[in-house]
Amino acid sequence: MVAVHHRTVSIDGLDVFWREAGPTDAPVILLLHGYPTSSHMFRHLIPLLADRYRVIAPDHIGFGRSSAPSVANFDYTFDALTAVTQRFLKTIGVQKYTIYVQDYGAPIGWRLTLADPTAVEGVISQNGNAYEEGFVPEFWDAIWADAAEQTTETRDALRPALERTAVEWQYLHGVPDPTTVDPDAWEHDLALLGRPGLDLVQLALFRDYASNRALYPALHEWLRSSSVPVLAIWGRNDEIFAAAGAEAFSRDAPHARIELVDGGHFLLESDLDQVADTIIEWRQAF
Repeated sequence: MVAVHHRTVSIDGLDVFWREAGPTDAPVILLLHGYPTSSHMFRHLIPLLADRYRVIAPDHIGFGRSSAPSVANFDYTFDALTAVTQRFLKTIGVQKYTIYVQDYGAPIGWRLTLADPTAVEGVISQNGNAYEEGFVPEFWDAIWADAAEQTTETRDALRPALERTAVEWQYLHGVPDPTTVDPDAWEHDLALLGRPGLDLVQLALFRDYASNRALYPALHEWLRSSSVPVLAIWGRNDEIFAAAGAEAFSRDAPHARIELVDGGHFLLESDLDQVADTIIEWRQAF
């Protein structure tokens, strides 16, 4: 049995919680989670990778068991979340890694990459967007409107995304057999989302998401110039980030491996073994 360690470190007065397993001298895989979850989404994947990799999965500030200061006490932007992650990696002595990004983990991962391009040895994107083709308009139009107009009305139009129906939908949409998804996954997220002030935290990040699109050209240039290995393993039925977002990686990384799985946004809940086996096979090649 692989021992998974649950740790917390103070970064500039903020607690960063992370899960870690595997040999300390093994290649690092850094798992960066999305909304509305935390490192909890990787609870089953970590043991499957940790026999050969050092696997590290932090909770972003405002998520999971990391600190969640109010919007008055922390600048909830993707730049700020990335800055904490950079200091976290430095503190625990991680200099090189393969990134696994999903949802919000992608813009944090892309910022880490552009800040220190030589640190990233490989990219695994699991429904972690890097191309305009990936955005499903029906989902994103209200987010773009709030970023552009920044009114109380456009912000409040996003509040349903914080509610039970929307969170359950994120886990179940696109899954051929929804009974394979453990309800405890979304109940865990809902319990943490319900903490006082977390609605304003998430609304601030919704509003800032538009800033991520400006990073894409630089990221694409890095993919072309670095020839870094890329695996895009995607729930092809995702109605948040379309499968076209996975296929687009091959434009800038011609040797990228593109795997479209018959699943949805949270692929690890329904297709864990396929994702883990694909990562191991892909990672062993370099």
